[in-house]
Amino acid sequence: MHQSSGRWRLGLGLSLVTVFLWGILPIALKVTLQALDVYTIIWFRFSMSFVLLAIYLSVQGKLPIIEELRSSSGKLLAVVTIFLATNYFFFMQGLALTAPANAEVIIQLATVLLGFGGLVIFKEHYTLRQWIGVSVLTLGFALFFNAQLTNLITAQGQYLLGSGLVVLGAVAWAIYALAQKQLLQSLSSSKIMLIIYGGCALLFTPLAKINTVFSLNPLHLGMLLFCGLNTLIAYGAFAESLAHWEASRVSAVLALAPIVTLISVWIVSSIFPTLIPSEHITIIGIIGALLVVIGSVAIALGKSE
Repeated sequence: MHQSSGRWRLGLGLSLVTVFLWGILPIALKVTLQALDVYTIIWFRFSMSFVLLAIYLSVQGKLPIIEELRSSSGKLLAVVTIFLATNYFFFMQGLALTAPANAEVIIQLATVLLGFGGLVIFKEHYTLRQWIGVSVLTLGFALFFNAQLTNLITAQGQYLLGSGLVVLGAVAWAIYALAQKQLLQSLSSSKIMLIIYGGCALLFTPLAKINTVFSLNPLHLGMLLFCGLNTLIAYGAFAESLAHWEASRVSAVLALAPIVTLISVWIVSSIFPTLIPSEHITIIGIIGALLVVIGSVAIALGKSE
């Protein structure tokens, strides 16, 4: 089993970069979906990430060589590629049918599954303080997303279908993340991501309407380019964080992403009210947000036994 380097401060910093980028991503994706279909957006994100990362690794002289690929697990490479592609597909389809905040709430199931997967598969463990943090985190989410959860339970039609698709995306992502952590035994995070980006781009190429990218207006083109860069930087930071920190603790920090999403939605909707609908947060929601932060910090920074 893969063992983390122990450089927890670096792992924490990289996790926070991922949180910020993933937190604002649903807004950019929702805007981009106004002009492009799901398959084309996913294809572009993976293709752009692959090209930029390949150029960077080539300049650094760190492109993967045949011997490295042979020594790594081909089955695990296939698993991470297929399940990340699956995650992108289900999340994007779900986001198209729901709202950014709702999708970001539900996708947090992925970080919960990653955390418990780290406990079971990689034999990581929580101290009593961290288990208390899990309880506080859970209570915080229940309070913070009370309105969204109520809407989900009473929702009908497309909204409920979209939420179900995001759940499937969360399961797929957790499988991808756990498999990637194991792959770090034989390949660096950057080389793993290069293979994943290239493989996923190939999977979506037959479904993408590439010519539609060239007819985008400046707003949608800018959002699409941002989504591509977001994929490259966020997943690069996430993959590297797993090399330095336990999966269970990385997942705890990633639980902060919905907070970033709702704050971002509030800011964007205040400046551009016709672009993204606003979110109304109650006093109970604010208390829940504080509990989420406290719980995440307790899990992430709690000392190992």
